[in-house]
Amino acid sequence: MSFPTLHKRLILITGIGLLILLLSGIGDDSDDIAKLATHTTNLETPNSETNDLTAESQALIAGNQEKTPATNTTTQTDKVRAGDSLAKIFARNGHSAKDLHQISSTKLGKQLKNIFPGNNVTFLSNEDQLVKFIYHASRLESLEFTRAGKGFAGEKNVVYPDRVISYKHATIDDSLFLSSQRAGLPDKLTMRLAQIFQWDIDFVLDIRPGDQFFVLYEELYLDGENIGTGAILAADFINQQNTYSAVAFTNANGNTDFYTPKGVSMRKAFLRAPVEFSRISSSFNLRRRHPLHKTIRPHRGIDYAAPRGTPILAAGDGRIKTASRTNSNGRYIVIQHGEQFVTKYLHLSKFGKNIKSGRKVRQGQIIGYVGSTGWATGPHLHYEFLVNGTHKNPRTVKLPKAEPVAERELATFRAATRQYALLLNSYKDQITLVTAQ
Repeated sequence: MSFPTLHKRLILITGIGLLILLLSGIGDDSDDIAKLATHTTNLETPNSETNDLTAESQALIAGNQEKTPATNTTTQTDKVRAGDSLAKIFARNGHSAKDLHQISSTKLGKQLKNIFPGNNVTFLSNEDQLVKFIYHASRLESLEFTRAGKGFAGEKNVVYPDRVISYKHATIDDSLFLSSQRAGLPDKLTMRLAQIFQWDIDFVLDIRPGDQFFVLYEELYLDGENIGTGAILAADFINQQNTYSAVAFTNANGNTDFYTPKGVSMRKAFLRAPVEFSRISSSFNLRRRHPLHKTIRPHRGIDYAAPRGTPILAAGDGRIKTASRTNSNGRYIVIQHGEQFVTKYLHLSKFGKNIKSGRKVRQGQIIGYVGSTGWATGPHLHYEFLVNGTHKNPRTVKLPKAEPVAERELATFRAATRQYALLLNSYKDQITLVTAQ
């Protein structure tokens, strides 16, 4: 039986090593044998002409665990531009439509239909073959597609930032937004604050100089850098000497909403105003003189003046009874809310997406946009509120409440929200103390 030359050399070297061990009296101590084996095998450099199996064996014996040298990887980065599509981005970076099709065909790839200007993309290639594509949706989220066999496998990666509880307070001198900006509160959070209290406060008409707000919220940090704000945890709003308090709570179904500290929902069945941050150009008045016809005609709703194209929101859950157009009303919508309530929206520039008669809508859903169609002297929304067929003043009508925290979850609610309410009150006490001084 013949052995390859390398094997003969290894057998000879190992035999010499064992002979040295026997002569030196080391015996068969396993640690020393391992050390000696390592030492002796390093004496022989593998021959480049040996077959693949032998070369792999030599590398393993020599303690080299890397079977093949690293392949060169080319990385390309690009930014989504206005008007870009994935096809344009792939072509611009020299990648094939076939790769794009395979990526887009994955389950996760369907999310790539919504790419936004300013976001980054990354291509990783080996020898002109795309092996990985990454769409960075934000600093916290990315979609990663890696070549697998003849296609690509998608994976969504999410980085969770550190959340630090922060606090802001402001006294309103002019407008909610300007006062919030002076206090260092981002506009996005100011809007959310207004949404929490919108059922109790009309932010167009009810705000007065001297009103105050106190808000407890999260700030987000990534690698020590502030990257934005998170959720509002608790807030108080003092409007015309009346204090409204709200705390956030996530129920057993995973839905987060705002409640009073006693568990009563901040929501009402209807929004107080269906257009955010506009002004009222004409109030509810059954003896109003019509601006066009110069006659006394009842004004059975409220006119909200706002720029053309301002979104109009459904005041409550319901079904669209009418979405049509007449000479006087222009484009208009009528929504039926159960048996008792009806709301009307007149002079729209256009309807919202998929808005038509018979469709169900949810409170806060965009149903149309402010315009001046029909008998209108300028862009505004004419809004009416009817109870059992009778027109009511939308600003003063008593609105039915939404569902409170379920009885079975009250104990969980109290435990989850108590710390935020106490913390907010502690901050308020400090502010009051400093102001008193």
